[in-house]
Amino acid sequence: MRPKAIGLLAVGVVALALVVDDRGLSADATSAGARVVVLGTGNPAADPERSGPAVAVVVNDRAYLVDCGPGVVRRAAAAEKNGIPALKARDLNIVFITHLHSDHTLGYPDLIFSPWVLGRKAPLEAFGPQGLKAMTEHIEAAWREDVDVRQHGFEQGNATGYRVNVHAIRPGVVYRDGNVTVTAFPVKHGNWKEAYGFTFATRDRRIVISGDTAPTDEVVKACDGCDVLLHEAYNPHGEELKEAHWKEYFRTFHTSPAELGDIARRAHPRLLVVYHQSLEGLPESDLVDQIKREYTGPWVSAKDLGVY
Repeated sequence: MRPKAIGLLAVGVVALALVVDDRGLSADATSAGARVVVLGTGNPAADPERSGPAVAVVVNDRAYLVDCGPGVVRRAAAAEKNGIPALKARDLNIVFITHLHSDHTLGYPDLIFSPWVLGRKAPLEAFGPQGLKAMTEHIEAAWREDVDVRQHGFEQGNATGYRVNVHAIRPGVVYRDGNVTVTAFPVKHGNWKEAYGFTFATRDRRIVISGDTAPTDEVVKACDGCDVLLHEAYNPHGEELKEAHWKEYFRTFHTSPAELGDIARRAHPRLLVVYHQSLEGLPESDLVDQIKREYTGPWVSAKDLGVY
């Protein structure tokens, strides 16, 4: 496989140049099959180059979102502009939430209301942990006056596109249609009682998304030779990790390069995509160099709008 560029997108840092380059797949190259679009690789850091964590699995003419960090709708619009029409804002109508941390959900109101304002008629289908329903109800209450004005004022908005059907999930198959079967599996994310990764099985590919997690065999079992494994990572060289508190935090909430290497060697993905990188104030190249030493298979460090 020799990936090509999509528009002007820079997708990531080369991990194994023999197999993966830094430009991602072209939109045309896999238009008949499943594609992974990394809409945002960020975390709570206010990095203008990395929007909030969000991924889209695009199959045929439909986009399935995983998480909705800040800027999710505009990042989707950017991907549409770069040749992926399924990510048109008004067509965004399904999302799977890994967990309820704010950096993964601050774009949730955006995903509820912006596509509606832009013409979405179908309710948003939202799948996620216990607590998502309460979060949704509070968001709907906070924007109640906006909804009233948009429906009954000059905008004449429809009465359905802002609504949300919330589906509380447990491990196992959580969704199925003609394009994809989505399976949730539990991951370890510190104090969170519920955090999930997701497997997307399509006609031509199996894609596994770790979500935020410390090392867990659940990811290895879910991948088991999958086509694409998206996995988070943090840089243990960060200055704040010299403090015992933050060292313990990252150890229990996230995955180090050494731990990621072990997971990838046992999971055998055809392509490892490192996303949601916690760079800890250091250049991305520092994290990349550490992962290179730990894993010699095909991998790439994702950039926003990378396509795989």
